[in-house]
Amino acid sequence: MSHRQLYLTSIATILIVLFLFTGVLAQKSEKPKLKDFGSSLKRLRWDEQKKAAIEVKSRSDSPTDPTATEVVKVETSLVSSDLLVLDERGNAVTGLTANDFSVIEDGTPQKVGMFSLGDNVTVPRTIVLIIDYGCSQLPFVNASVAAAKIMVDKLSPNDRMAIVTDDIELLSDFTSNKQKLKQKLDELLRRTSLKPVDREFTLERFGHLHAPFGRGFQYSALMAVLKEAFSEEDQRPIIIFQTDGTEAPLLRNPITSPTLEPGLPPDQRAQREANLQHFADFKKRNPREFSLDDIYKATERSRATIYTIVPGLRFIGLQPEERAPQMRAYFNREIVGFDLPGARKMWGDILKRWPDETFAFEADVFVKLQSALAVVSTVSGGWIDFFDQPSQANEIYSRIFSDINRRYVVGYYSTNKAHDGRRRKVSIAVRNHPEYIVMGHRGYYAPGPE
Repeated sequence: MSHRQLYLTSIATILIVLFLFTGVLAQKSEKPKLKDFGSSLKRLRWDEQKKAAIEVKSRSDSPTDPTATEVVKVETSLVSSDLLVLDERGNAVTGLTANDFSVIEDGTPQKVGMFSLGDNVTVPRTIVLIIDYGCSQLPFVNASVAAAKIMVDKLSPNDRMAIVTDDIELLSDFTSNKQKLKQKLDELLRRTSLKPVDREFTLERFGHLHAPFGRGFQYSALMAVLKEAFSEEDQRPIIIFQTDGTEAPLLRNPITSPTLEPGLPPDQRAQREANLQHFADFKKRNPREFSLDDIYKATERSRATIYTIVPGLRFIGLQPEERAPQMRAYFNREIVGFDLPGARKMWGDILKRWPDETFAFEADVFVKLQSALAVVSTVSGGWIDFFDQPSQANEIYSRIFSDINRRYVVGYYSTNKAHDGRRRKVSIAVRNHPEYIVMGHRGYYAPGPE
């Protein structure tokens, strides 16, 4: 073989190796597709003695297809957290470095081993938008979708986003394709067009009508995302959870349960009793196998930062005497936005006859539902916000993206190598600034025994 032939052969070999190597890198950079989304919920069983959900493994959990792609996880003890640092005025603190952070796990100081700024485009963000598009959310869906599209446009090339509905449906798997994400959001809007037969509302039928979209299983969708969507390779898992949290009464150990409101007129009482029986029958046929506490634990295990967006009026923080008039005004304003004339008339007639004590009772229920959603965000190091006017949606989504960019990604290699599955308390502070508030996960769960 001549020197020229040897040279060309060597170059060809190098090119082939480089091609194969870059192909492997590209393959590794792709996030594995979510298969059979929601299947983790089927493995949950409520343990009445422990008052907690337990996961039951099945034979189907073992891979049987030899051609299936296997995800190899590398065992590390890296613990990372998205942190938002606020000063005493509530403004985000910028310009910090790794040396500014103090990390303590279960009383033991830890050394920061990984540090990145939130706007670092080389650190990919793994984002899931969970959107509730049930009937109660119809006045806000158009504005929410438009705002979500603006956020999609702001994603960096390395970011990946998925869309999940309250039908426990994976509307879009993880992708960086902005056009595809927008098309899926448009599909969501098309689904909310009711057929004429569905637009007939009467008091007798109320409580037995079901729209062909938006089943209202928001917490179930969140639990599925927490258990299935993220892996150890996701450096910045983020969830945008848009809902009013009305699935809470269906969960185990519910914080509130539907009951007969005080002060209802006799004819409305009879219909309300029928609706309560309908709810009880539905709950019996569709039992949930987890509680809110299980959601909170799953949130810590996932390491995800959750931003909760509640369409509707904010009731947490209102004084008791403010709740009834605010609820009356809110309900009356909402029925005006219904695109269903029969529903507008029906609800208008109902609300005219409600006394203040009925509105106060409903407001107390809203307080409980919103408080539970606030805890979900707080546990994750995120926050909750409200918009009772559709025009406010864009401002909130823009604020979320700004918040993501102003965070710090701080990680450390835990000195505790035990695989005991226990919760470990984490405290992160800014040195020499006790007045700063650091928002992030307050703990995590260690790997379980092998």
